[in-house]
Amino acid sequence: MGKFIITKRKDGEYQFNLKAGNGEIILTSEGYNTKAGCKNGIESVKINSQIDSRFERRTSTNYKDYFVLKDGNGEIIGKSQLYSTKQGMENGIASVKQNAPVAETIDETN
Repeated sequence: MGKFIITKRKDGEYQFNLKAGNGEIILTSEGYNTKAGCKNGIESVKINSQIDSRFERRTSTNYKDYFVLKDGNGEIIGKSQLYSTKQGMENGIASVKQNAPVAETIDETN
């Protein structure tokens, strides 16, 4: 089962990573000024990950595939790792869709 892990960055911002059951990070959030904002971001991922059109498939400057997940307003709420193949990226999207709705949240900032 997947997990959302909340951490605090060196700059003081909060972020979360969505990890698959195997412990691999499948989505990393943007930075949030407050923990409450970070938790709202997690709830947004749970909802928006079930809408395929919210996943934007992209290619990096070094030609690696990755995706971003956007909310209903078009704001990015999470970004994937870089993948060496388009199929790997699609597998990553499928993993987010499967794990996000049922993932527990673990706060490592306490």
